[in-house]
Amino acid sequence: MKLAVIIASVREGRYGPTIARWFAERTVAHGGFDVDIIDLADFELPLALPAVAPMMDPQGPRPASIAALGERLAAADAFVIVTPDYNRAYPASLKAAIDWFVTEWDAKTIGFVGYSGASGGILAIEGLRQVFNELNAHTVREYVSFPRYYLLFEDGELIEPAGPNAEAATMLDRLHWWSTALTAARGVAVG
Repeated sequence: MKLAVIIASVREGRYGPTIARWFAERTVAHGGFDVDIIDLADFELPLALPAVAPMMDPQGPRPASIAALGERLAAADAFVIVTPDYNRAYPASLKAAIDWFVTEWDAKTIGFVGYSGASGGILAIEGLRQVFNELNAHTVREYVSFPRYYLLFEDGELIEPAGPNAEAATMLDRLHWWSTALTAARGVAVG
């Protein structure tokens, strides 16, 4: 199974790559997935959609700047979104990445790792659950949250890793179960 860990924030000084690296290490230790870290900062994501939105034409043309992103999303069996909480929501870069693709998310499993000041990214996660539900993706109940993340890490390492490591392992177990079931189900035609 292939798990794509998506770094949602693209702004300068972001902490997402550090948290994504931590989660990727947990995934390798879990052993149930091959990991692909996708950093949205590596792609020129247009914020404006074409006149015929991808939702209306899922196989329609995409800008060349995001072709490689689409291929990597399509190759994934499951996703973990590493997202901050900006003003009670997720970053615009993530919404653009979601909106440019349709079939790449369809009937796949999604988990979340949130981080921010007080909420730990939970407000962003709750909004994303609604968006992915509309795209026929299954979000798992379990998540990892880092409220006041800037106090929890030192030199890129968790100061007290036991709790978050256990939460990550539980979420990975659930992601693996659901992604195995949905991979099999995607092979069955819906009448």
